[in-house]
Amino acid sequence: MVGNALRKFGPFYLMLLPGVVYFILFRYVPMYGMIIAFKDFAIMEGIMGSDWANPWFKHFETFYRSPYFEQLLTNTLLISLYKLVWGTVPPILLALLLNECRVRWLKSIVQTLTYMPHFLSWVIIFGILLALLSQNGGLVNRWIVEAGGESIPFLTSTDYFRSILVGSEVWQNLGWGAIIYLAAIAGIDPTLYEAARVDGASRLRMIWHITLPGIRSVIVLLFILKLGHLMDAGFDQIYILYNIQVYPVADILDTWVYRTGLQQLNFSLASAVGLFKSLIGMALVLLANNIAKRWGEGIW
Repeated sequence: MVGNALRKFGPFYLMLLPGVVYFILFRYVPMYGMIIAFKDFAIMEGIMGSDWANPWFKHFETFYRSPYFEQLLTNTLLISLYKLVWGTVPPILLALLLNECRVRWLKSIVQTLTYMPHFLSWVIIFGILLALLSQNGGLVNRWIVEAGGESIPFLTSTDYFRSILVGSEVWQNLGWGAIIYLAAIAGIDPTLYEAARVDGASRLRMIWHITLPGIRSVIVLLFILKLGHLMDAGFDQIYILYNIQVYPVADILDTWVYRTGLQQLNFSLASAVGLFKSLIGMALVLLANNIAKRWGEGIW
C-alpha cells in the first residue's frame, strides 16, 4: 500500500518535502528553546548548563508583577482587535467590487494599485506617514494651517496613534487580502449566477445569496488564523512608528520584551513572555475552531 502510494503520488510528496523540512527546522526544532523560560539562562553555560529557575514560574511571575503588565496586555489586545475587525471587512468589500467590475482595464489598475503597498517595508511606510502627518512639515498639517486651523501632532499624540497604526495596516494589506477572496469567488459555480439571473435576481441579491455564502469557508479560515496572532499586534510596524510619547497606548508585549528582555540580555524573561503569548494564541485558535464547527466551517 505504501509503495503504491509513493509511486502514484511521489511527485507531490517531493514538492511537499521543502515545506515539511522548513517547518521542522524553523518551527518545531526551536520549540526546544522553551526550556529557557524555566531556567536562569546564561549564554556561556548554554541551555542545558544553566540552572533551573527557583521557583519554576519565576520569570512568569516577574512579568506578571511588572507595573506595566496591565497596560501592555491592554494595548496588545486592543490594537490586535482593531486590526482584526477593520482588516477583515475591507478586503472582502474590495473583492466584491472588483468581481462586479465589468471594465477589465479599470479592474486591473485598481487591483495593482491596492496590492502594491503590501510589498513596501514599514520603514518606507513610516517615511510616507511622516511626509503626510508630521506636525511641522506634513502635507495634511499644512492644509489644516492654511485653512486657519492649528497643526495636529498625529504621530506623537495618544489620541491618534492607534488609528494611524490600524489605518496604515489596513492600507498595506487591503489589496493583498482581496486577492484571496477573489480566488475563492472564482471557484464558485457560475451556473448558480445564471440560474439567479433567470429568476430575476439583482446583483445585490446574487452577492448576498451566492457570493458571500460561497466564500464563507475562506472568511472563517482566515479569521481563525488571524485570531491565533491576536497577541502579536505587529512588532515591526509599532517598533518603527512609535516613540516615547505614545508608549501609554502603543507599547505592546513584543516591544517591552525587546527592551527589557533582549536589550538587557534577559533571555529567560523574553522566552517566558513568548510562551505566554503562544499558549493564549493556541487557546484562541482552538476555541474559534470549535465554535466554527457548529456551522460546519472548522479548519480541522
